[in-house]
Parts: sequence; structure tokens; C-alpha cells
Amino acid sequence: MLKILYAGSPAPAATTLRLLLEKCSQDKNAAASGGCSQGQKGGGSQNGSQDQKGGGWKIAGVLTNPPSAKGRHKELVPTDVGLLAQERGIPVFCPQKLDAAARDQIAAQGFDALVCFAYGKIFGPKFLSLFKAGGVNVHPSLLPKYRGATPVPAAILNCDKESGVTVQTLALGMDEGEILAQEIVALDGTETTDSLLDKSAQIAAALLQSLLDKAAQNPGAEILKKGKAQEGEPSYTKTISKEDALINWNDSAKNIAAAVRAYTSEPGSWTRIGSETGETLKILKAAPLSQSGVSALSASSGQPAVPGTVTAFDKKRGILVQCGDGLLCVTELQRQQKKAMGYKDFMNGARDFVGTRLI
Repeated sequence: MLKILYAGSPAPAATTLRLLLEKCSQDKNAAASGGCSQGQKGGGSQNGSQDQKGGGWKIAGVLTNPPSAKGRHKELVPTDVGLLAQERGIPVFCPQKLDAAARDQIAAQGFDALVCFAYGKIFGPKFLSLFKAGGVNVHPSLLPKYRGATPVPAAILNCDKESGVTVQTLALGMDEGEILAQEIVALDGTETTDSLLDKSAQIAAALLQSLLDKAAQNPGAEILKKGKAQEGEPSYTKTISKEDALINWNDSAKNIAAAVRAYTSEPGSWTRIGSETGETLKILKAAPLSQSGVSALSASSGQPAVPGTVTAFDKKRGILVQCGDGLLCVTELQRQQKKAMGYKDFMNGARDFVGTRLI
């Protein structure tokens, strides 16, 4: 049996973990009913695979960030991965540092392989040496494109036509490992960071399942250690700050809509009402107005307004804001310290909003 230590922290990593655990549960049920779970000896399994050589695999432990203080009362809340592991009765390790004490604690459990998805800390050579079968990392991009912490927002901001998920060997350099598996994801221009991360997490689970099955069937074959070298010029992403999400109304409606989708729940695209010291307003959902719609409005109203000006309230389409190029249809907003609301409810409480300048 290949014992896996799963390292991860945020919600997408928890989604992948949940799907992997469901796979393990299905295999156990298949074995109990006379079938053959992955890695067990005997007749063909439910999916028609051949006799297995190895002893299967299981998630035997979880490595995640320590609980963090959240809310007004600063209560310590586990990470999404940590919470799921606790619910499933899986041992959880959440050291502040991956120091000698943490390595000793992990080594004592006898894990064979490490699977990582957005853990949040760098693995050193001493830590990686604990896993005789190797270590792999999930990265939601088509490496070597978009190495770093924010590949999904980068793909959306750049209006890419495709993204993807890569499973790579864990290397000492950032996202420099060899490629073990990769799948392309077509983008249609409506994705948000949250929705694309969720889709990537589901794809990651399927890719990992296949790799772990092969590793369990072929012990000693270094399935998790050797892959294909990355090809092409690498590009890198940066950590996103709140200031990055401040809307530049001189930009095009297309690019602003992409930024709204890229920043979704964190940190959230935002602007100010009326002046540089005005009330903060988050733009949560928006799309560029079609060219035909822009042409019709321009013909009826004359010259375009100053970028950032709320030009109209269209009950069927949203709140229209002038951009440097085109109009943005805003359909969901959030005033400072208020709840998010749709554009119709927002306008019911802000009837003089048309004509306001957003900065």
C-alpha cells in the first residue's frame, strides 16, 4: 500500500482531496462486493483493468497551514484541507515551519509519497528526501507558462483562450519540476478565478488518481519521479494585492471585465465613488456591452462620457459605466461595509447614481 501525505490548504486543494478520498472509498466498496480495487490482486476490476502488481494507495495524512484567526472574535479556523481531513478522521500535521522537528514527526509516519496542491510553504531537500516514491505538485496552468502563486488570475487577466492543469515532480526551483501529466482547459471568457480553480481541482484529482494508480501498480518504477522536461520560455506571476484590483476606468471595458472575473472573491475589483477619498465600491460581476449596444447608445447620447462615469441604468442589462474604450455593464455591486446586491436592488437605494463619477 502506497501511503500518501497530501499537502494543501485552500478550497481548491480540499476539492481535489475530497475527490481522491471518494475514489479510495469506491475502491474499498468494489473490493468488498467482490470487485478489485486498484492495486489488489485478483480478477479484473469494475473498470476492466488487469491484475495489479502493487498494493494500492491511500491518503494516510494531511499537511496543511496552521489554523488562522478569522472574524470579529479572531477565532482560530482550520484551513479547508485541514477541516476536511478532520471530518474524515485523517491525521493532520500543521507545523509553523518545516524544521527538523516537523521532519521528524513526518518521517515517523512512514509516508511513501508526497502530493502537493497549494500548500503555501517551500519544501527543502531534506523534507523531500523523506518520500522514497517521490513527490508531485499540482499547478493550475500549462507550465512553463505562469509559474508562481497566481496562474489562474493571470490567464483570465490576459484573456487567454486556454489554460490547463499540470502535475509536475517537486523540484527545488519554483514550478521547475518535470511534467508528469497535463490537461488543457478551453476558456470562453466567462470564467472567474473561483470557477476555474474549481474546475482545475476536479481535473487535478483525475490526473493524480491515474498517476497514483500507476505508481501503486509498478513499485520501483519511479512513476512519480521522472517526467518530461518543460519546454518553452517560462513566465511568472506575482502575488496579488488590493491595489492591483483598483479599477482603471481608462482601460477598455473588455480588460476591466476580465479583471473583475480574475479578482472575484479576493481581493475583489473596486473603485471609489465621487473622489479619491470617497466611499469604496466593489464591482463583483460585470461584462462589456456588445459593440451594437455601444453604437446605439452613442447615437442617442452624442459623445462618450468621461471614463468612470455612470451613464445609464438599463433594467435588462445593468448599470452602464463609461470606460476608456466601450461601456461596462455592472450587474452585481457591494457598497463599503454592506452586503453584495444585484444592480436593480442597488439602484432602488441609489436613485441618483446615474451621472456619478467612479474613480
